[in-house]
Amino acid sequence: MEMRINCGMNMTDKVSTTEKIVTAAMLVIGDEILSGRTQDTNSSYIARWLGELGIRLSEIRVVPDVQAEIVAALNSLRARYDYVFTSGGIGPTHDDITADAVAAAFAVPIGPHPQAMAILDAHYKPGEFTEARQRMARIPDGAELIDNPVSKAPGFHIGNVFVLAGVPMILQAMLESLRHRVTGGAKMLSTSVGGAVAEGHVAGALGELQVQFPDVSLGSYPYFRRAEPGSDKVSSYGVNFVLRSTDAVRLALARDSVRAMIRAQGVEPEDRD
Repeated sequence: MEMRINCGMNMTDKVSTTEKIVTAAMLVIGDEILSGRTQDTNSSYIARWLGELGIRLSEIRVVPDVQAEIVAALNSLRARYDYVFTSGGIGPTHDDITADAVAAAFAVPIGPHPQAMAILDAHYKPGEFTEARQRMARIPDGAELIDNPVSKAPGFHIGNVFVLAGVPMILQAMLESLRHRVTGGAKMLSTSVGGAVAEGHVAGALGELQVQFPDVSLGSYPYFRRAEPGSDKVSSYGVNFVLRSTDAVRLALARDSVRAMIRAQGVEPEDRD
């Protein structure tokens, strides 16, 4: 089973082409994510981290602990995007097969990495660096280590793929050592305007605005508020409009036009930023 999320808007996603657009994908690995036992918080964190660097997270996939599926997804993503980040499956247990899958995807051998072995050997007390823990030092040939200041077991970087831990605190710490290894492009800016309007009443006008502003991505997201907790009755409703562009001037003009569209419905717009 594989779950995919294309991280685009629900209308066309056109942006200025004056600067290079740098893209990335996230490959989340683990049966526990697909079963619902564990919530994936890493993707949202990485999306924000990449956005700060001018890198656009364009797709998220979730795959089980099955090597063939990891390999297929990884080869698909690394051919399509500038960078791929993976999370999960690099621990000491039998189902931690990400490193083997990455080696298979790149068609390279995998084995104990001398530096990784030294790091882990120094981390554990004598006799605690067991055979199971030594699995965490198995790295595909040609890969560079990614520092893990929390639990010491390193991630690695090979080609345009960055292999990270699944534990959020560890993944976040690993990311901080990667800022010098990735290069961003045009930074995506965003703004949001809301209004108590019905989406169906503004759909036509919103479509016209998208034609007027092809370099701004316009998305509409209805919301409903309950009359009281646990009630099925709706007390109010409306739409949040999210605008995204790499051009600050065009973004501001589009935002003003969305505000005017809301006012045309007899409603005062509300900035959601």
